[in-house]
Amino acid sequence: SGASLRYSTGTGGEGSEGEGAGPGSSDSGGSGFSLAASALPERRRPGGGRPRYEVVRELGAEEVRWFYREDRKTWKPFIGYDSLRIELAFRALGSAGAAAGQPAAVEPVCVRSGLYEVDVASAESYPVYWNQTEKIPVMRGQWFIDGTWQPLEEEESNLIEQEHLNRFKGQQLQESFDMEISKPVDGKEAIHSLKLSRNHVDWHSVDEVYLYSDATTSKIARTVTQKLGFSKASSSGTRLHRGYVEEATLEDKPPQTSHIVFVVHGIGQKMDQGRIIKNTAMMRDTARKVEEKYFSNLATHVEFLPVEWRSKLTLDGDTVDSITPDKVRGLRDMLNSSAMDIMYYTSPLYRDELVKGLQQELNRLYSLFCSRNPEFEEKGGKVSIVSHSLGCVITYDIMTGWNPVRLYEQLLQKEEEELEESWMSYEERRLLEELYITKQRLREIEERLHELKASTISKPPVLKFKVENFFCMGSPLAVFLALRGIRPGSSGSQDHILPRTICNRLLNIFHPTDPVAYRLEPLILKHYSNISPVQIHWYNTANPLPYEHMKPSFLNPSKEATSAPEPESSSAAPSPTTSPVLLRRHYGESITNIGKASILGNVPGDGGQIQHPGECPWGWRADPASWVISDPPLVALLVDFPVELEHRIDFELREGLVESRYWSAVTSHTAYWSSLDIALFLLTFMYKQDQEETDKPNLDTL
Repeated sequence: SGASLRYSTGTGGEGSEGEGAGPGSSDSGGSGFSLAASALPERRRPGGGRPRYEVVRELGAEEVRWFYREDRKTWKPFIGYDSLRIELAFRALGSAGAAAGQPAAVEPVCVRSGLYEVDVASAESYPVYWNQTEKIPVMRGQWFIDGTWQPLEEEESNLIEQEHLNRFKGQQLQESFDMEISKPVDGKEAIHSLKLSRNHVDWHSVDEVYLYSDATTSKIARTVTQKLGFSKASSSGTRLHRGYVEEATLEDKPPQTSHIVFVVHGIGQKMDQGRIIKNTAMMRDTARKVEEKYFSNLATHVEFLPVEWRSKLTLDGDTVDSITPDKVRGLRDMLNSSAMDIMYYTSPLYRDELVKGLQQELNRLYSLFCSRNPEFEEKGGKVSIVSHSLGCVITYDIMTGWNPVRLYEQLLQKEEEELEESWMSYEERRLLEELYITKQRLREIEERLHELKASTISKPPVLKFKVENFFCMGSPLAVFLALRGIRPGSSGSQDHILPRTICNRLLNIFHPTDPVAYRLEPLILKHYSNISPVQIHWYNTANPLPYEHMKPSFLNPSKEATSAPEPESSSAAPSPTTSPVLLRRHYGESITNIGKASILGNVPGDGGQIQHPGECPWGWRADPASWVISDPPLVALLVDFPVELEHRIDFELREGLVESRYWSAVTSHTAYWSSLDIALFLLTFMYKQDQEETDKPNLDTL
């Protein structure tokens, strides 16, 4: 926008007649101000653009622009919709305060897609959904620096604006509109000046205003350049513009949120408090770039909310710190603040506290979001969760209600059943019966106690929302499930580890060198350990193949097979509840090639008969009907297709061309947040589902 500049001096004065219904006019919400410009004669620049009024008057609300500044960086402008509403609150605050003789109370203004609020009285902004120690300053911009359109500091801007109105209010503006590029005012003397603390301002005309620094070095530079024949303005002055380059309108509004994503952190949050807020901000900003490039035609958008669950927990207090030796204290404190979270979670004493902490924070955020966006649930808004590291395990346990106490009770019950089935002496059976009666009595006492007081064993945590997608990043979930006894099945369904009634889609994202990440697919079908994860597309890939159309392919073999393996004995036959392990094949070879009839070689045997019915001599097992025998020579054709997953779960980031695997092993676990590839991946699945819901035909109409 800096290439096409607007040099507006605002709207008319106090004596102007009436208020018009200019662009973006709207009721001010009880503040007594209108967003419309005055109905004075106006002219438009060639080719359209902002209106330009013929006389100098006070700036309209649409010409003022509010800014915010984060992390001490440059000022960023609020979008027009936010800036207008902040300006109206500012004017309402001023008028109400002047009438009452004291500062008036004004409701905070919700900004930045509802994530923040602005307190106009204190000129500060703060987040709605999470805690932040540093407040975000906001500033009202009236005068702006040429080229960058950064606002002048508010104190100086107010002085310049007051002086401008005192000197030029009601005066006619220049006729020329040919100001696309700032031109030096050679030979023009200043018609008015204003001295500031460290600068001064010269008006060479109503429209031509320059700011000069009064520092000694600036004065010397200005004197030298003027002696060389350069004008004062062109030598060291900075051109100023009154009113922002772009008019604020109510149409400049953020799209409606149709999908919220809760971002859950893993270990280490105690060591670096607030890190998940920064990581979520990086993911949100990256997703915004992707939305603008690939999904700008959609009227809705995805919002990311950080879930900070660790800082509110007390756990053991400072007991672990008190028993920590002083030598290499820095390293020990780092481990206590990071890896200790894993030990806390495996502890029966503290595990429930971690689970409750995350569950309560998820429900709090969802309830707060719905209270501030009542149309979200009405319009079928969806919720997804992105979890990192240990956060994946805790989130999984919350969704499924997994509890080690109940697992232990199930194991005891199984042992009792096995004891009842086994042979035992009369004395052993009598003691077992007494034990059974005692346990029954104990259960009755526990039930009575539960009626009087809540049970000490916590109930499974329940979420207030259905999870649409569960994205795991750098997740050790597969290891935890394997240690809990989960083994591969034969159905190829996600329900084997996470029922779709709980979560519609499970997706496991990892970097190939992330030492904490593990695959989930081989826990569903064992032979997927020999099938490569789906490669996540580069962000800038042209016309990428949709993920659902990508065929499974084999991993590279660790060692080329030089000879066919020996037949396995029938006693080692796989369980009918497991799928066979496939031989590793060349990378890129489609799994569907397995099912195609292909010559495997001569079958050893006599008279065209397979010596071991149901067994392929190369190690494959199948129904004998699936083998086709020809004679001579004997060949076997495999026509059974192996079971495939209903949908893929493991997705792998692509390694960089010059990426060091050893260095990546150190950095990859925390490198997910700012990845454009991951942002595109997340949005692709979430927008795809929203689009499918929209495109579904109405069966009633049909």
